[in-house]
Amino acid sequence: MNTYEPPIFELSGSGKVGASLPAVGVPTSELPSELLRTDDLQGLPELSETEVVRHFTRISQRNFCIDTGMYPLGSCTMKYNPKIHEEAARLPGFAHIHPLQDEASVQGALRLSYELQQLLAEIAGFDEVCLQPAAGAQGEFAGILVFRAYHLDRGDEQRDEVLCPNSAHGTNPATAAMVGFKVIEIATDARGNVDLADLRAKVGPRTAGLMLTNPNTLGLFDEHVQEVAQIVHDAGGLMYGDGANFNAILGIVRPGDVGFDFMHYNLHKTFTTPHGGGGPGCGAVGCKAFLAPYLPGPIIHHENGQYTRYVPEKSIGRVKSFMGNFGMFVRAYTYIRMLGAAGLREISENAVLNANYLRVKLQDVYPVAYDRPCMHEVVLQGKLKDAPDIHTLDIAKRLIDFGFHPPTVYFPISVAEAIMIEPTETESKQNLDAFIAAMRQIAHEAVETPEVLHAAPTTTPVRRLDEVGAARKPVLKYDRAAIAALRGQAASTDDQIVRPTY
Repeated sequence: MNTYEPPIFELSGSGKVGASLPAVGVPTSELPSELLRTDDLQGLPELSETEVVRHFTRISQRNFCIDTGMYPLGSCTMKYNPKIHEEAARLPGFAHIHPLQDEASVQGALRLSYELQQLLAEIAGFDEVCLQPAAGAQGEFAGILVFRAYHLDRGDEQRDEVLCPNSAHGTNPATAAMVGFKVIEIATDARGNVDLADLRAKVGPRTAGLMLTNPNTLGLFDEHVQEVAQIVHDAGGLMYGDGANFNAILGIVRPGDVGFDFMHYNLHKTFTTPHGGGGPGCGAVGCKAFLAPYLPGPIIHHENGQYTRYVPEKSIGRVKSFMGNFGMFVRAYTYIRMLGAAGLREISENAVLNANYLRVKLQDVYPVAYDRPCMHEVVLQGKLKDAPDIHTLDIAKRLIDFGFHPPTVYFPISVAEAIMIEPTETESKQNLDAFIAAMRQIAHEAVETPEVLHAAPTTTPVRRLDEVGAARKPVLKYDRAAIAALRGQAASTDDQIVRPTY
């Protein structure tokens, strides 16, 4: 049975106090009258400290997180964040400094940033790295701004198009459009690669560059990546690498060696810094030497034993305040230094192994979008034999009842009923086997008891929501009537709970 927990507003009682403030240690003074409220402050809950703590603790326990279960979101690389990172980031010399301090007083932090720049450049095959962007999307934005600055600096003003394969991340065309480019879609061939014939037909003197995720969002390494780069370069364009899937090729392929001119790294994916619920993240960018003068700044420079900050001569300018999210630098640096070159390669090998294990164990039940070995993620289809009324959404919702966060669904959009699963290298065979068993039982239920999937999830505090309605008409304030309705719904549906038996 679900136990109803009253919302915090219903726990409120007049006179309850949840905080104890120390005596004022400075003289009191009257606030100017124009700063005072003219109406009574009403409606805020009055609660004891115990009630406040229990309320927020209950809410936190409802959150699904990587520390409590498998998080197989495709292309998001939601893998375990080693706790040694937190110890390193909280060292006083890193945690208690300020970006406005004199450079001489923060040489340790600058050295770490400089060495991280060097490590990332070596890992991906680039000449220069800037750590400032706060996320992959912001790194993309910086990269396409750099492309534009480079072409304009050369007088190539006619280049107003950016090519994006239809297997690209959605941020790619959005970024190009934000910078002012026209987005040209490139088709995918029968094996999940960039369609070379379509590329040749659309590349030309107006091409500023091509944005390619490799491995792509189909979970496949483009078999013609060097030929793609050659075609774009021959037309005078540049190659942008979306590094969101870099976790699959660490220590195996360096993007800078196969034709990419610029790439963003997701430190909060590949290098295990926390995603952080919208931030902070880090979308560091790397590039070849000829694009380095246009990078955002500051960048760390080392000379004569001193670490200093500088802004490149033709920089596009800042994309984030100060250096970016320094705490993420500490975490990523710790990860790289602990693993070393051999360890980084092993990450990718195990990530690819885990994804292919899922592919082989599930492909007889869930069709594989492209029938060839995948990289770090596998794209299946929620099109089940003998269950035509079951869709990917039903499968994803039912997985919640088994204790797994659902994979990415309906993406990439080029695959019907797509289920994109990325187990990452941090999941054990035991966990993978449990996930496989859950997926296979769901497939069985889809045929035998489809109503179970249509009702899922059944073990959560709130049942399946109208997600489209919630997005278009959100309720952003406490509504006692709505809460009462949900309470009644929970009570009336307790008898419908169908618990997994695997």
